[in-house]
Amino acid sequence: MTLGSGQIAALALTFLIAAFVRGYSGFGFSALLIASAGLVTDPRPLMPVAFLCELTMTLVQARGIGPLIDWRRVGTMLLGAAMAMPFSVSILADIGLSQARLAISAGILLFCLLLLTGWTIRSRIGPGGQVGVGLVSGLCNGAAVGGLPVAAFLAAQPIAAPVFRATMVAYLTLIDLIALPLFARAGFVTRATLTAWGLSLPLIALGIWAGGRHFLTASPQSFRRMAIVLLAVLSCLGLLRSME
Repeated sequence: MTLGSGQIAALALTFLIAAFVRGYSGFGFSALLIASAGLVTDPRPLMPVAFLCELTMTLVQARGIGPLIDWRRVGTMLLGAAMAMPFSVSILADIGLSQARLAISAGILLFCLLLLTGWTIRSRIGPGGQVGVGLVSGLCNGAAVGGLPVAAFLAAQPIAAPVFRATMVAYLTLIDLIALPLFARAGFVTRATLTAWGLSLPLIALGIWAGGRHFLTASPQSFRRMAIVLLAVLSCLGLLRSME
């Protein structure tokens, strides 16, 4: 895939902004990268690049977040995702990327609008419900947006911002470790994937550093509002792209 100078500049800016979002919120990098890249080029080759970048950014964010991670919640959701991921790439290939993005984005946008009204999940979500969220996440991750259902699910609950962010970082790391071999087996990981990942490293390092600094000054209320608005924006981008 040959890119013009304008496309390269747009993608570089997208990597930087998406890394800032990930540094601040703990999620959103892959969804923002894929949705935005889809406006200038075919985003599918960037999916494994996004997964590699997510794993790299975890190395930057990992320091100090271990005690904040809700490992029980991560484990149960990951169980559902692991069951769905082997099927998600082939399912999404059958129904088409645009149709998949449309369904995922529309569902998340409706949920975000509900969250913006102030609604929250007050009852305890048991392991069965968390596995179900993981199943949805695993199916969505075939389109590189597996973090969005989980972020929407966590945003609907009274979870402290540092726990939310740390739990998302841990979950995305583990689901990407599942996704990469599946994408490699499907032939999506090539030498160009590694080249693009290497070229993106300075941009994601700068973006995630700036986003992390912004997170440290954010109040819990502004963080939750920002997370929900971010989800809504990402969903709208997905809807716009799917309608082209």
